Amino acid sequence: MSATDLLSRAAASVALHIDGHLSDWPDIPVTHAMRHALGGGKALRGALVLEGGRLHGMPERQAIWPAAGVEALHAYSLVHDDLPAMDDDDLRRGRPTVHVAWNEATAILAGDALQSLAFELVSDPRGAPTGEARSDLALSLARASGGRGMVLGQALDIAAETADSPLDLRQVEELQSAKTGALIVWAAEAGARMAGADPAPLSAYGTALGRAFQIADDLLDATGDAQAAGKRLRKDAEAGKATFVELLGIEGAKTRANALVQDAQDALAPYGPDADPLRALARFVIARNR
Repeated sequence: MSATDLLSRAAASVALHIDGHLSDWPDIPVTHAMRHALGGGKALRGALVLEGGRLHGMPERQAIWPAAGVEALHAYSLVHDDLPAMDDDDLRRGRPTVHVAWNEATAILAGDALQSLAFELVSDPRGAPTGEARSDLALSLARASGGRGMVLGQALDIAAETADSPLDLRQVEELQSAKTGALIVWAAEAGARMAGADPAPLSAYGTALGRAFQIADDLLDATGDAQAAGKRLRKDAEAGKATFVELLGIEGAKTRANALVQDAQDALAPYGPDADPLRALARFVIARNR
């Protein structure tokens, strides 16, 4: 199965699962805004959870719970990231951002509800087979998404906009490892955590994958097509932010991304050919156009 097919299947499974979960929620703008925020994404993180679960004998009916959870949490982060107080974006995934389609208050509440939904899904007893595994998933997701992970990365990103000097390469790597990488690493590890297995190989895979993903994002922002990407581009240059492209150059960034993808694939050696779908996803992150 190609990476594109794998992602399409994961996106459909996650959307169906969350749609069913929200079916009895109140018919109010916040619920509609949540559905809007969840739509149109690549579902990379959800696909990583499902594939990692498959590698460890977790059936999809169980792995779909943390897969949907991490997609809900990622959607929350985008809703808040797009707000005027943050990046002030009006386009996301080819559609108006939530605060544009509704208003800022609805966007804040929808993001809050998506974050809560993420932990509800991850903790559901129909997911990971033991209470210990569910607790581990929830605790590790809190760490990956909070003040030592994704939120830390966003705070560093905001601070960089008014810093006296641009960030150097080490600082950019630190920022992006938190802002983008932490959640990707969690998604990669989740299948092993569900099964109570050693997550180290998938952690190494996710770490390299997350770094390659962000370099590819920087390349897209610098050289991509806004219509294909479904979002405003060139914003990092306009904001004067240091990026991998600015620090390494376009060719240097491509070389670094390719090396990281190879590192990600090498980390999967313990799984043999069973991990080929994850290898395909690693190659996809630097070949995508959005």
